This record gives sequence, C-alpha cells and structure tokens, in this order.
Amino acid sequence: MWLGDSDCVSPEIFRSALGNLYPAFMKKTQQDAQEFLIYVLNELHEALKKYHRRRSHEKGSAQRCCRKVIANETSIITRLFEGQLNYGIICLKCENCTCKNEVFTVLSLPIPSEYECSLQDCLQCFFQQDSLTWNNQIHCSFCETKQETAVRASISKAPKIIIFHLKRFDIQGTLKRKLRTDIHYPLTNLDLTPYICPVFRKHPKYNLCAVVGYFDGGTFANCAPRGHRSQFQ
Repeated sequence: MWLGDSDCVSPEIFRSALGNLYPAFMKKTQQDAQEFLIYVLNELHEALKKYHRRRSHEKGSAQRCCRKVIANETSIITRLFEGQLNYGIICLKCENCTCKNEVFTVLSLPIPSEYECSLQDCLQCFFQQDSLTWNNQIHCSFCETKQETAVRASISKAPKIIIFHLKRFDIQGTLKRKLRTDIHYPLTNLDLTPYICPVFRKHPKYNLCAVVGYFDGGTFANCAPRGHRSQFQ
C-alpha cells in the first residue's frame, strides 16, 4: 500500500497468526484495539530478540556473544516506540524529593471534559501534579513512615513514535460510563516540549501518522503521532 502497488491489503492472515497466540482475537467478536496493538508490538519485539540472539550465537565466539547481550534485549520496536517517564515524588512533610523512572510504550491519557477538548488538554491533565493522601500515601525513606506526597510526571526519554490511548471510560466507584467527548488534535507539529524534563529537553515534535478507531455506537481512538519532525524535512 505504501509503495502504491495495491489499493488494499487484507489483514486476515496476519490476524489469524496473532490469534494462534491469543485465541480471543480468533473470534468474530469485538475486541479492544489498544490491547491488539500492544500484543502485536510485544510479539514482534520478542521474535526479533530471539532472531538476533540466534544470529549472534551462529556468528561468533562466546566472548562476542557476551558483548551483545544488552543489544539483544532491544529491537527496532523498542527503538521506535519505547520512552521513559520520570516521576518526581515530594514528601509534603519533610519535602524530601525522590525520583522514579518507568518505561512506557503507550501513554493512557485522561479526558478532562465531557463535551469537547484538545489533545493538549489531555496531556496537561496527565502531567499535572497529583497529591497522594489517605490510603494512597507513600512511604518516605527520610520520615521512615507513610506520608502525604506530591507526584509529578515528566518525560525523560521521548520515543521516536509515541502512542496515545484516550481513556474513554470514566469510572466512579462501581459506575462506569463512556465519554463521547470530541477531541481535537493537530495533524502536524505536536509539541511535547512542556512535558520533557528540562535536562533532557530536545524539543520533540510529532506528525500524526495513524488513528485507531473502535466503533460500537460510539468511538474509541488511539492516536499515534509519527517520529520527530526532522525525520521528514
């Protein structure tokens, strides 16, 4: 399709191959599009790791293989889609600050409005400072007890291709409802600079390359803006 050799490609064989690993996708029933995407990326990553390990073993000595162990834990999937979040955690009693890193492939963004908002509104809601109180208190190593804390996330490593999952379901206790909010997003130059750790700031900008829509009377969408702008200049 990309080369223009055909107008369409049937995904039936591809879906069947994944269905052999995850039988739920063999059924002719609706399934979660985000889960399907994550399974595809994970299986591609694991298959590529096995291939590179086998190639390393066939090519050289044990010493050469040892040098390649770390490289073999990565693949083109991790190099394209994997990013890292940094969580700054501040104890509200002693003001001791600690940091925690977390690898991500998908950012699940909350939807802050019932009617209309922008993707930037969702990003601001995700990255705003959050207070953990009562049963959600975190153990402070300085106070040596659980304390109320403030947590703020930022991106310490921006992936070349970033995937956003829009959290269409609002859960309040035992109640669950689907949000039908219209979300506006730019087709080009999505700027994530405000959410990057200052020390790692490289002004990443993204262009939209794909949207996954899930229909069952409403709409569920994942947005996958494509790589850094400089790749397309």
